[in-house]
Amino acid sequence: MDNDSSSRIVSDLLDWIAEAPAGAKLPSTRALVTRYNASPVTVQKAIRTLTSRGLIESRPGVGTFVRAVRMARPLDYGWQTAALRAPQSRLPSSTTTMRSTPHGGVALHAGYPDRELLPERLIRSALARAARSDAALTRSPVPGLPELQSWFAGELAGATPVGITPPTASDVIVLPGSQSGLSSTFRALVTTGQPLLMESPTYWGAILAAAQAGVHVFPVPTGPTGPDPDEVARAFEESGARAFYAQPNYANPTGAQWSADTTRRILDIVQAHGAFLIEDDWANDFGITSTSVPVATQDDAGHVVYIRSLTKSVSPAIRIAAVVARGPARERILADRGAAAMYVSGVLQAAALDIVTQPGWQTHLRGLRQQLRARRDLLIDSVTEHAPLADLTAVPPGGLNLWLRLPDTADLDQLVRECERENVLIAPGTEWFPAEPSGPFIRLNYSGANPGAFPDAARVIGRALERAT
Repeated sequence: MDNDSSSRIVSDLLDWIAEAPAGAKLPSTRALVTRYNASPVTVQKAIRTLTSRGLIESRPGVGTFVRAVRMARPLDYGWQTAALRAPQSRLPSSTTTMRSTPHGGVALHAGYPDRELLPERLIRSALARAARSDAALTRSPVPGLPELQSWFAGELAGATPVGITPPTASDVIVLPGSQSGLSSTFRALVTTGQPLLMESPTYWGAILAAAQAGVHVFPVPTGPTGPDPDEVARAFEESGARAFYAQPNYANPTGAQWSADTTRRILDIVQAHGAFLIEDDWANDFGITSTSVPVATQDDAGHVVYIRSLTKSVSPAIRIAAVVARGPARERILADRGAAAMYVSGVLQAAALDIVTQPGWQTHLRGLRQQLRARRDLLIDSVTEHAPLADLTAVPPGGLNLWLRLPDTADLDQLVRECERENVLIAPGTEWFPAEPSGPFIRLNYSGANPGAFPDAARVIGRALERAT
């Protein structure tokens, strides 16, 4: 008998089970074969189907019986409300950028590059070699593998001008991703309840880390070439802060890069206030029409605490980053990292080091620059043509994102919902403001999958924006 016969038996037995009491015994397989004029295989298939639905159960050597219907007992976790008390800060359980993309969707909301922009061959080879090395069986030092520390220090040293002492390997602490480095740095250098200056808009993960550390954020408005140094000076004076978190190169979400004059003036202000500049160089490898020039290369007095990530440029599966700090600041961050995670996976460190020291790494980065430029320009052209109400604040010289200002009357929530209904995911700009947004914005990532869909996605955004404005 075929599948239709099995389905017929299931349908008939469902009617019988509905009328039978719990524990009633089904006829034997032989009896069912005779009743339905079916083969034993077909009958057994029907029995398995009913068993998988939880309607019957087989007892070896006894028979098959109708299962008793068990009502789910509602569970009560109310006691935890009193035990946990009110949270000191309400942390979001998720963010728009981390949402999964439905099949066939256009992921303009995400924060990670598509796999075709990653050095896949280098990654697979490096992981295989790391798995065969001693790193797979031993604990790495708390600050990180010495060779990887040296690589991070050497990268900065190569960009440090004559007359400034570059960092050494002992100034480097390897991290399991830059997010943990932000949390540790805020806890160690700012401390709970103390003020922290932060660009606005800025990376949502830094806002989250600040809330988790319990520090008080003072927003500083920023533009295409960075924040106004006078505004930074005023914020230091009014807040009494001793730290300023910023992304001087290809800021997330705006793509802004500080000018040389802005860099010099802000570093002078930080030094004059005896403060720290916490420099997040997340997009060091994502230059398009310029190159990342870390502020840390201009400082050897320990004012700049430099965080460098490899996660997005190497692979999201290899969460490796580093913080470079000098003096007591480095010791405090190291103590926090040791308490939080003890050490970073030696296998991931060995793989990351293998990748970035291969000759193919530099070849990959040169090709990546061209691919990002093509994707960026395609998305800009698409939005300009099909969504003219969305104003590009500036063409980013690097990074992964476009930052678009919408009309003041735009309903941002409606826009996001309508785009999602047509399988286009976008990120509302509200998540990137540490205080009230200065207006309605959206962030579009041009490094995701299927750039060929950019024109159609821009049409969706344009139509939805007209309806939401």
